[in-house]
Amino acid sequence: MKTAKKKNVGINITKTGISFRLWAPNADKVTLIGTFNNWSEDEMINEKDGYWHYFSKTALPGQEYKYVIYNKDQKLVHNDPRSIHFTTSQGSSVIASSNFDWEGDKYVAPPISEQVIYELHIGTFNREDPAINGNFSSVIDKLDYLSELGVTTIELMPISTMIMDRGWGYGIDYIFAVESLYGGHYSFKKFVKEAHSRGIGVVVDVVYNHFGPDSGLDLWRFDGWGNDDYGGIYFYNDWRAQTPWGNTRPDYGRPEVNQYILDNIRMLMHDCHVDGLRVDSTIYMRNVQGHDNDPSNDLPDGWEILQKINKVAKSINPNALMIGEDVGSNEYITKPISDNGTGFSSQWEVYLPSVFRDTLKTDKADQINLSGVLDMLGRRLNNDPFQRVIYLDSHDSAANGSSYFSETISPNNSDSLFARKQALIAATLLLTCPGLPMVFQGQEFLQSGSFSDWQGVDWKKSDKNKKIVDAYKKLIELRKNVLTNSKGLTGANCNVMHFDDTNKVIGYHRWSNGGQGDDVMVIVNFGNNSFVNYSFNVPNDGVWNVRFYSTDKKYINESKNELAESYMAEHGNLSLFLPASTAIVLSQ
Repeated sequence: MKTAKKKNVGINITKTGISFRLWAPNADKVTLIGTFNNWSEDEMINEKDGYWHYFSKTALPGQEYKYVIYNKDQKLVHNDPRSIHFTTSQGSSVIASSNFDWEGDKYVAPPISEQVIYELHIGTFNREDPAINGNFSSVIDKLDYLSELGVTTIELMPISTMIMDRGWGYGIDYIFAVESLYGGHYSFKKFVKEAHSRGIGVVVDVVYNHFGPDSGLDLWRFDGWGNDDYGGIYFYNDWRAQTPWGNTRPDYGRPEVNQYILDNIRMLMHDCHVDGLRVDSTIYMRNVQGHDNDPSNDLPDGWEILQKINKVAKSINPNALMIGEDVGSNEYITKPISDNGTGFSSQWEVYLPSVFRDTLKTDKADQINLSGVLDMLGRRLNNDPFQRVIYLDSHDSAANGSSYFSETISPNNSDSLFARKQALIAATLLLTCPGLPMVFQGQEFLQSGSFSDWQGVDWKKSDKNKKIVDAYKKLIELRKNVLTNSKGLTGANCNVMHFDDTNKVIGYHRWSNGGQGDDVMVIVNFGNNSFVNYSFNVPNDGVWNVRFYSTDKKYINESKNELAESYMAEHGNLSLFLPASTAIVLSQ
């Protein structure tokens, strides 16, 4: 990949005026128009390297501007690709300062082994009127709720300006601007500061595998040039441009496109204080067809830009949580760059939602297959379980023809007793098996239906299913070892010590270093039979305390099952009352 001298592109506000710099290598002439010159054309200086520059002594922050590009007989009027604010997505660029009073924000994220992620969509997470998008302010109103739930990290679906006025966020128009309907840059920074003040980190989903779609995309043939039917300077102009979302894959081999993407990383990590990034569909950045082990379609420039993204992010914040959505489970995505990997901290384990659904769709023993659960407990990348982000629901698995877990296993009745029991088994597995757990918005109170960009989270269910929320709070508390009696759940070790395929019971041991307050045993009865005196192996003799069980009356109103507070293990064996459809967490 070629390199070029890094230039200060976009606007730069100084004491004496404002500098404008634009990349348009095929332009014959470029002019600047705006409110500061009554929309008349001030001709920019050709710097002879593809860039055009103008310094204005009259332009002021808050004023609007655009660029006029001449290429032969074409006259093109464009917004600034690096603008951080627009009047509207179809309006004008606005001169905006990136200054913000962080009031000494010094947030430091906990170790990855102690993190619990909560994925949410700004537009739907908290809105009273279904016709109006949610925004950063409305999400701030729920930060205390998330803090009480115990999550450590919020993962935001994309927040960059969208071509449509409502969407999931993956139809990116301008990567530097924050969606104005969400509140723009200032509101976003306020949101990050408020989250940090509550001990919650913020990870942002970014989209560099494609821009657009091409229809209505301002970057398309930006300076009038494009090869055949392809998109011009920001994109590949051959078969490498082709993606499932249009011919809009950025040209990772162009130094100027590299800088465009990497400067966006710098802005988010440095100017906006985000604590990490989730990079969307990395497999489509490194392979034209989105295939793993497919050399004929590989993009070496794409692999290199992924490495550069991680280098830049971690040069700003060495503890940045960098997540790749690769779907291929390729270990090199999370290998260090020094070992030819791309250097991500972790990657989404996309097959897991189907494991949860397939295993827990029934409680009838003869229909339950536990092979997926066994695989889930044993899977790791580069011998590190925390290189896997594990989840029950996500924006993908709860949509795209599917629905939330509780809706899938109990259609049109996600609050049923069966749905609640199975949901708590799933939650126990999620928060006690090895990996970096993620909860999707509303999952913790059995959100019904499917995720969409028009249906808001039903917060009435958080009251209706408060006991389920309480169970999540307790499981997250255990996962983080808040009471110092479950350190094993932050450890890398897992051993399936008990497997009863006839009765569909699994028992697994989690530990960090082992010993008091560390060793954790999880016993899960997937079937619908209860056992008065069920025996299974444990790693140590002595007293084992029941820290949580999913059919506790605290969490399931209809439960009549009561476990003792503790049980004595002898000769490596422990016996207890094991209710049907129950997950139990014990520690010493």
